[in-house]
Parts: sequence; structure tokens; C-alpha cells
Amino acid sequence: MEEDSQSRFAFANLCGKRVEASFDGGAVTTDSGALLLREVDRRTGIIERLVAVLPEWRDLRYVVHTLTDLVRQRVFQIALGYEDADDADTLRTDPALKASCERLPLTGADLASQPTLSRLENRITRTQLMRLAYALGDVFIASFPTPPRQLLLDLDDTTAVVHGSQQLSLFNGHAGEYAYQPLHIYDGVSGRLITTVLRPGCRAKGSDIVKILRRVVARLRAAWPQVDILVRGDSHFSAPEVHDFCQAQGLWFVLGQSPNAVLNKLIAPTLAQAQALFDARPAAADAAAPAAPVRLFTALAYRARSWAQPLRVVAKAEVSALGTNVRFVSTNLQTGLPSFVYQQAYAGRGAMENYIKNHKTFLHSDRTSCHRFEANQFRLLLHSAAYMLLHALQEWLLPDTPLQRAYFDTLQQRLLKVAARVVERGTVIRFHWPSSCPFQDIYRLIAHRLQPSPA
Repeated sequence: MEEDSQSRFAFANLCGKRVEASFDGGAVTTDSGALLLREVDRRTGIIERLVAVLPEWRDLRYVVHTLTDLVRQRVFQIALGYEDADDADTLRTDPALKASCERLPLTGADLASQPTLSRLENRITRTQLMRLAYALGDVFIASFPTPPRQLLLDLDDTTAVVHGSQQLSLFNGHAGEYAYQPLHIYDGVSGRLITTVLRPGCRAKGSDIVKILRRVVARLRAAWPQVDILVRGDSHFSAPEVHDFCQAQGLWFVLGQSPNAVLNKLIAPTLAQAQALFDARPAAADAAAPAAPVRLFTALAYRARSWAQPLRVVAKAEVSALGTNVRFVSTNLQTGLPSFVYQQAYAGRGAMENYIKNHKTFLHSDRTSCHRFEANQFRLLLHSAAYMLLHALQEWLLPDTPLQRAYFDTLQQRLLKVAARVVERGTVIRFHWPSSCPFQDIYRLIAHRLQPSPA
């Protein structure tokens, strides 16, 4: 049969030869790294834990896609960089995604389309959301082979701008948009996600934070009764309700503290000393090079009117060529040098920004575009499950590689989005990767780590 010339695309000649392209390469996928997500999920059981708390509402006689199929497809799509449910309309036939969802890549039935996934999102109730959040918390607990002696809970919120009439979205003055204000809680040492809670677009009050912390701490203490917990957060988490809760529950806390006239007066002598030390330094030989800043730390006894008791407030007084910089931290840690409490115990929370960047920016968890608040919370939890998958992939399969601490978008572009020609035969399914793939060494290491350990 003569080939249809309309199916060929001509480009500029190269070295005297015609350059043509056509869509006749056979069954090819651009996301063969989805197979790695399948392996990680089989190890962690994230999808199984989520589905176990979701009741089936459909007549099983007419069900084509089980709840496990739907949740797995949606979470894997998010992890691969396809955050919108609409993407399912084109991805439902992708060989790699079908194989990762336990279907034969070429002869197996296609996956679900967007309307089916959207119906699932809008069936979720508040009770089911609580159970799903607990299920993700159980994934976090199960990630520790032995009970930890200490836990560092990093708290922070972020702005998820909405465009529409989403329930409970409020105008956020900082963003200048209507938004949600989801709260994220991570293990500050490993970066493992503990939970995410969708909230209206206003800054959380102390009582709101305590309601969330109470459930999280109770779940952790039920699993590890002897664990010591340190709560760390920015200044808006330093509320009297949070202080009282931590004291009553035997929790340690290191929280940023907003400045006020009293604290500024107490730190004034230390700031003056830092200024004198900076001014006394000899002029630098290179006038273009700024002088190193002078930082002094001190501990103050302070009690705000709304506080039940005085707290230790650690202060940093910094003077540089740019001026002065004063910071405060409230804590119930009675030991430790002020410099250690600030620089190690508190300032390490900067890594939290990277965790949220992976979750929000690279997995697009701010796509809370459903009308119902419950549906948007469910979406946030699905994105959280995708975060857990990719983080577990890094911890399990990528230690001692350039991708061990890579951002998730780098992980997607260099490891998951690998093109492959797919062949399905009677006894084997083979994915043919490009011979020129630049990350073959990493894949070989992954293949070695996927092998079962010798008995």
C-alpha cells in the first residue's frame, strides 16, 4: 500500500538528505517512569490505605473502574505532572499509565475519563476526609522501621488562589486574591509529609491550630507513646492556645515571635553592643566587599498579657552593612545556648519552604477548582499522596544519586518522563527505552535496588 504523503512532515534538508517525520512509531509512551511509581506504591501501600476507608456507593454490576483503579490513576497522574482531571481524557490510553495501574498496556481496557474521576471527587464526605487524613498519617507512621525517639513537626501554611465561587474561599489581603490557606505538617528531619488540611483563606487562629495538632499528636502518641515531639513554626503559630496545648501535652515548641515595643526595649542593649562591634571593625581592604555581619544572641524572660505564664524568648540582634535585623523566638526549651536554639533548632525550618514548593508548585496542589469544599480537600489529599510517593521514591531508590534531593519537577523531567516503545507478547511486556537515555546508570542502580533482599 502506498504511504499517504499527508501523514509525513517535511523539515529542512540535513547534509543533503531529506528530513521527514510521521506518526507511525507504534505504541510509544512518554511517561515510562510510571512503572517506578507502581513499585513504590507496592512497597508503601499508599493507595491501598486510602481506598480501604472509601465506601463503594455504586452498583457493582455496572462498575468498570474500581475505587482502587480511580484513586491509583489520579494519584499517579499527579505524580507524573498531570494535575488536572481533564488530563485523563488523553492519558487513559497511555501504555505506561495503564501498566502502572495493573492493566495490560496495549490489550487491556482503557482507564477512566475525567467525568468518572470528577464524580468520585464530589462524592467524598467530611467523615471520609477525616479517615483519609488518618490513612495518610498511618503511611507516615509505617515509614519508620523502628519507633523514633524524637519527632520534629514543622508547621506552615501557604496560599492557594482560587478562580471561581469555591466554598469557604475568602479574600486574602496578602495575595490580593480570593484563596484558601491550607496548612502543611511535615517531619522536619526527613521531609516526610504528615498531613495537609485545607482551610479558608484567612490566617489560622490559635484555637484552629490546636484542633489540628490535637488529632495529629494523638495519632502519633497512639503509635509511639514514648516519643518526644518538638513543634516548630513561624510567628503566627505563637498563640497562647498553642503554648498552653503544648505545655499540657508535654510537647516542646520553638515558634517565631512577632516583635513589639516591650521586646524591642529588652533587646536594645544587645543590639547596641552588636552595633558597636560592627562599627569597631577595621575597614575592609576591598571596598566593594561588604563587611561580615555581627550577630549576637540572648535569652529574655517575657510574658505577654494573653500568656498564662512567662516564656523564654530567644533573640537575635544582627547588624550589617544593610542595617539592623532583630528576630525573636518563643520556646519552652529551658536549656541550650540562645545561638543554638535560634540557628539550629529554629532556623532549620527554612527547609519547610522546599517541601511546600514540591507539594504546591511542582505537584500543583493549589488546583482547588471544585465548587465543594470537601471535593477540594479530597484533591489536596490526593496531591499529598502523590508527594508521599515521590518522596518515598527518593528515599528508597535514589540515595547517593544526583536526584536524591532534587526538586520534584527535576524528578519528573529526568526520571519519570522517559520515552519507551511498548511491546506486549504472550508471556512478556517489554518497554524499550532509548539507547541514548542519559540516566541509564541511575536506572541500573534502581533496578538493583528493586531486587528482593537475599533471605
